[in-house]
Amino acid sequence: MKTYELSAPKGLDALSCQERPDAPIGARDVRVEMKAWSLNFRDLNVPLGGYPGNDKIVRNPPLVPLSDGSGEVVEIGSDVEEFSVGDKVTSSFFRDWESGAAEASQLSSALGGGLDGTLAERVVLPDRGWVKAPSHLTYEEASTLPCAALTAWQSLTAANLIPGQSVLAQGTGGVSIFTLQLAKAAGARVIITSSSNKKLEKARSLGADVTINYREQPDWEKEVLAATNGVGVDQVVEVGGSGTLEKSIASVRVGGVVSLVGILSGPTGGFSSIGAILNAVTLRGIFVGSKEMFKLMNASIEVSKLRPAIDQVFDFDSLEEVKAAYDHLRSAKHFGKVVISRV
Repeated sequence: MKTYELSAPKGLDALSCQERPDAPIGARDVRVEMKAWSLNFRDLNVPLGGYPGNDKIVRNPPLVPLSDGSGEVVEIGSDVEEFSVGDKVTSSFFRDWESGAAEASQLSSALGGGLDGTLAERVVLPDRGWVKAPSHLTYEEASTLPCAALTAWQSLTAANLIPGQSVLAQGTGGVSIFTLQLAKAAGARVIITSSSNKKLEKARSLGADVTINYREQPDWEKEVLAATNGVGVDQVVEVGGSGTLEKSIASVRVGGVVSLVGILSGPTGGFSSIGAILNAVTLRGIFVGSKEMFKLMNASIEVSKLRPAIDQVFDFDSLEEVKAAYDHLRSAKHFGKVVISRV
């Protein structure tokens, strides 16, 4: 079968297309004929060495990249009960985190980081590593769910979002657009930022209540306060990292929650904690989610008929196209998700 491999932590120059034999299947395993994949910001870091606990490319190369993919079940082990041949499924970001609070060993089972990922024609994982996809979604749409959507879902649900509350989403990448869509489906009011008025117009078409161009309004936290009558939002889904965290804290209400999910502004830098202390703000780290959370999210997506926003689709059968998908993500010109497909 055709698969893509990163041979060493040397960036995309180390990405190649290879032929591998199909993996054997055990009693609790499920073999899936993959149809589509999506990229996440972490997939730009993995080729350079990954991050603690998710660095197979350093410890034991080569690495098959990507955590997110969807496909059709073509074979099941003798003890598998959850799936049948023909089911449309998606990968679960953490192969081994099924439910409950995460343990360190489970967080090391991230596909395309700690373990080989999904960018191959066929993938075998234990049944705990797959989730049935919402029936109304295409394979390409379903492929966008495992990381970005579940990160947004856990951020919102861990902070107990209820109808009528307000949420701030930063930018228009995968996590932020899913935050917008999931929060609106839950009856929340959503404020979203971007440096592009064109992207903000698209966000309004998906239901954004307030849009802020942070290039035109560098003190965007003041705009958030103005839009909430000086109170601040109930939640912020923070994707920027240290470069935006103080502004996020200044944007949230007394007793509100800032969910820390990304480091788009860079992994280093200091911030003052005084705003969080004086306003009793909860800072909560979010690392995607468990299979149980994924199934709950999919049930919600099924009811709301939410459809993921896909920016551009690239061809799985071309190494140049696959690399172009990475480059498009790196350019930050996308709105929503970047997808690779063989549908």
